[in-house]
Amino acid sequence: MKPVGKVTHYYDKLRVAIVELVAGLAVGDKIKFEGHGSDFEQTVSSMQMDHEEVQQAKKGDVIGLQATGKVREGAIVLKVEAE
Repeated sequence: MKPVGKVTHYYDKLRVAIVELVAGLAVGDKIKFEGHGSDFEQTVSSMQMDHEEVQQAKKGDVIGLQATGKVREGAIVLKVEAE
């Protein structure tokens, strides 16, 4: 697993995590939220950038993505590599 970003904000009611990316990420990628009480994996089902749906994002982008579990600010987002 390699780090792809860090959660900078979490909207509890919407269950949306705002992630600042340090590597590319695409819809369909499997990710893991780790740290600050978060520890679960999910597949990226959709991403938004500036309120627009996007299929992929690159290093430096700030995206919003639906989280299937509770996430806290500061949690690390890791990309789960296929075995």
